Amino acid sequence: MSKFIDEATIFVRSGKGGAGCVAFRREKYVDQGGPNGGNGGRGGDVVIRADAQRSTLLDYKFQPRHLAGNGAPGEGNQMTGKHGAQAALYVPVGTVVYDADSNDLLADLNQPDSEIVVAKGGRGGKGNAHFKSSVNQTPRYAQPGEPWTERNIRLELKLMADVGLVGMPSVGKSSLIAHISAAKPKVAAYPFTTLVPNLGVVKFGIADHFVVADVPGLIVDAHQGAGLGTQFLRHVERVKRICHLVTVAIEEEGRDPISDFEAIENEMALHNPELAGVEKILVLNRIDIPEVAESSEELKAYADERGLPFFAISAVTGMGINELINHLGESVVRARQSDDGSE
Repeated sequence: MSKFIDEATIFVRSGKGGAGCVAFRREKYVDQGGPNGGNGGRGGDVVIRADAQRSTLLDYKFQPRHLAGNGAPGEGNQMTGKHGAQAALYVPVGTVVYDADSNDLLADLNQPDSEIVVAKGGRGGKGNAHFKSSVNQTPRYAQPGEPWTERNIRLELKLMADVGLVGMPSVGKSSLIAHISAAKPKVAAYPFTTLVPNLGVVKFGIADHFVVADVPGLIVDAHQGAGLGTQFLRHVERVKRICHLVTVAIEEEGRDPISDFEAIENEMALHNPELAGVEKILVLNRIDIPEVAESSEELKAYADERGLPFFAISAVTGMGINELINHLGESVVRARQSDDGSE
């Protein structure tokens, strides 16, 4: 069973506040001790926090209930009760938090250490010392603590990457990410070999690097759930640029690289129209095969017509891969410098 889990629904409950205390001073030589009941402790919050060291929501798939601690009641001598323990839930960077019942977006935790309080703990009740006044010297009542808050939360992970590899099944995405990074995806000669997204870090230049996400094979009607479409299309939303792989499917009649490219482009646009504006690179894979190499000129002309950078590569032999890495790396570095305001 895969350990990559990118969606989970959990139940959370904050802690209730502790009750205030009704107490009076009992000291030798003090005839009438006044009220000195302390306040109840505050209930613990439930906080969801982005952690750069995590990459899956697996923990929450098998542990769906998360409860914060209750506040302790107040005590005499105006002692406040102990506050309830916070329940801190750590999720991967890129997790989107929704109210599972209303489907309202609560937070997009797309930065390390970003967080949201999804269930606030109840306040502690006031002790009777709080209610002493000139007209009420001996109050014999205190407040109860506020109740807890509970709700159902849906967590949805969208991978964060500089480059997303997309394309039809069996075009060589897994082979490419395995060649250019330390990622070790499963590679085999049949469709849908990749059943989970893979992330790989690609070294570029002396000290630079960029992150590549291998998004599992998409097919026609993926935006409606065909194949594993909607499960993986969400990961394309996060990438900064899309590297679209095509090849000549010699074993399948009626398929050609241009038709495959346009079909997947259409699926991404139907899933999220904003993807149409993401920078794209068209890559022809397997040019070590003569039948594929023959289509290179036609595909380059098509890419020029669409205003797309074009590269012809072989993920098996390494042909053309350095040129592709240099192009992607330079694009990533320029974007980072622009974001930092250094250009």
